Amino acid sequence: MGKNSKRSNSNSNSDVAQSTHPSFFIGSSVIPIINKLQDIFSPLGDIDDRFTGLRLPQVAVIGSQSSGKSSVLEALVGRDFLPRGCDICTRRPLVLQLEKRSAEIGNDSLEWGEFGHLSEKRFYDFSAIRREILAETEKEVGVNKGVSDKQIRLKICSPNVLNITLVDLPGITKVPVGDQPSDIEARIRDMIMSYIKQETSIILAVSPANADLANSDALQMAKQVDPTGTRTIGVITKLDIMDKGTNARSFLLGKVIPLRLGYIGVVNRSQEDINNNRPIREALAYEEQFFRDYHVYRGLSDRCGIPQLAKKLNQILEQHIRNVLPTLKTDLTSQLVAAEKELHAYGEALESKGERGAMLLNILTKYSEAFSSEVDGKSQAMTTKELSGGARIHHIFQSIFVKSLEEVDPCEDLSDEDIRIAIHNATGPRNALFVPEVPFEVLVRRQIARLLDPSLQCLRFVYDELIKISRACETVEMQRFSELRRRLEDVTARFLRDDVKPAERMITNLIDMEMDYINSSHPNFIGGTKAVDIAQNELKTMQVGRPQSDNDRVSSAGTSTTRTWGVTSLFGIRGSSVGNSSKRHAAEVVHDITLAPPVIQLKNPPLVLRPGETETEYQVEIIVTKLLIASYYDIVRRNIQDLVPKAIMHYLVNHAKRNLLGTFIEKLYRENLYEDLLREHDDVVIQRRTTAEMCNALRQAVETLDEFVADVSTLSSSDSMDALPNFSNLSSNSNSKSST
Repeated sequence: MGKNSKRSNSNSNSDVAQSTHPSFFIGSSVIPIINKLQDIFSPLGDIDDRFTGLRLPQVAVIGSQSSGKSSVLEALVGRDFLPRGCDICTRRPLVLQLEKRSAEIGNDSLEWGEFGHLSEKRFYDFSAIRREILAETEKEVGVNKGVSDKQIRLKICSPNVLNITLVDLPGITKVPVGDQPSDIEARIRDMIMSYIKQETSIILAVSPANADLANSDALQMAKQVDPTGTRTIGVITKLDIMDKGTNARSFLLGKVIPLRLGYIGVVNRSQEDINNNRPIREALAYEEQFFRDYHVYRGLSDRCGIPQLAKKLNQILEQHIRNVLPTLKTDLTSQLVAAEKELHAYGEALESKGERGAMLLNILTKYSEAFSSEVDGKSQAMTTKELSGGARIHHIFQSIFVKSLEEVDPCEDLSDEDIRIAIHNATGPRNALFVPEVPFEVLVRRQIARLLDPSLQCLRFVYDELIKISRACETVEMQRFSELRRRLEDVTARFLRDDVKPAERMITNLIDMEMDYINSSHPNFIGGTKAVDIAQNELKTMQVGRPQSDNDRVSSAGTSTTRTWGVTSLFGIRGSSVGNSSKRHAAEVVHDITLAPPVIQLKNPPLVLRPGETETEYQVEIIVTKLLIASYYDIVRRNIQDLVPKAIMHYLVNHAKRNLLGTFIEKLYRENLYEDLLREHDDVVIQRRTTAEMCNALRQAVETLDEFVADVSTLSSSDSMDALPNFSNLSSNSNSKSST
């Protein structure tokens, strides 16, 4: 459009301003929405970093040091306002929000700047704006070229600007200067990446024509995050100072590094022009004349000049905002829901004792209810990935405790030798006339006693689960009060430990009861008669399968054993022999002594004495004893499997459900404890305040979008939208003119 503007001479500044300034191309309708959203969120500073899903569309300006970025921005604004120098100029990200205002003839006060850190002050002198940028930069990073990622926010209101938000980022540098750290290049690159990696950002990659364009730092960084070039605009500066015989036509045509959004070539003011305060209007006129006179750029009028850059940038940003507005509305709404939920978790600040008491009672009640719900399987936060709460307790009872007792063989640690010795010990100095009861009772009590340890282990497992449940029952309100949370955990743990003691006593008593009285009349007990029959049948079965010689030994041993049950063993044949010898005369006895061999000496019995009978001794008794032990142990085991879980549930689990709230009220619900228990951490106070501010900002943003959504929908479906080129149209238009 600047090409169609006719000027009588280069001194007609008003004509130049009208025909070539970027504002001549403004026809936007949705860009002000983003500017307004920026106004809403700017007071929050970096608080929105916690809401990572929210990224507003903006234009990120990147380039190497002294690439001409600042000159491009000043040309778009039409004013000198940025710091200048031979070294790095942009040392903090400058968020530049441009706001178009209606022009009023003869009113020079329509252009001003406002800083985010000085929102109540307007700067009508743009030299003062430059000084304030420099002062704010030095306040943060010092005077020796240090850099920082802390933003400076500047709004410029003028009839001669675009409605747009630009971010001027520090130039990419290679060599540290001043007090810059040795890794200055990496820091600046990371800072730039944090802006351009966002899909909502348009990248304005600025490269000087008098450098190696093929190795442009800006284009290479843009390609890393935007490999297809769908949101990158290339700007080639300083076309008028390229080496003689060279030009940037191939780059402008996209033949070297293609970009779907294409390139724009511009002519910057020289350092001499800046030093001499040459007006930007004159510089724009010179730029237009340069492209007219330089024949190599003829036919590329749509790719050359600041006016064309403004037009292209405006159209692309307009379309880009329209594309992201539906998603932006969804993001803002979801972020608002998340922020309100977080704010609700912090609750209201507590002022009076009444409010604190009500809050404390509410927390204690909710905690107790959550504990009971978790045990009963009624928790709203029930997981589908693993067992939790009461389901884990049931698993401990049935799959660990009961199953483990089922797998125990009561006779696995009793050898036949152990039982044989027990039978010998039970008969004392006599032979047994029948199967003795004492070995059975002694041995079965020993097996019953083994049930105590797994029963107490089961109790300990359930206690541990209740501790886990208590820690999982933390309510959202408890996050505010660290001291209350600590005291609740302490009271709960002590309460559960106290409940373990009666449960432990009950379990111990159950085992003691079973050991104190062996109920051989139990209807499920096998009994002695049946056990003997089974044992004899089993012994016969064993004998049938043995060789005859073995059977003879068994029969002989069995006969010997059987004799020990008979009366003759007490008054046997040897008794009569002794009686006859007593009738001998004393003389004969004396005569025998004088003729007798030496006295027979007996060996002393060993400290550990075992019976010296054969292995077949008491075979029937051993089998009978095992049968009796297994039968009675099975009865006791079933009792313990049933009663131990009942004792644990009664004395520990259900008692905790019934009395936990009462214990809390007794120990914690005291007026003198309100202040200590409900004292908030400073971080919580700060987070509540910042979250409340974010909620207010998000509500305003949603309301702002709601006000425009109808208009945006209308524009999206109207013919006016057809006049705005989309990304593909801009790319195809650029390619179609490359042949001219």
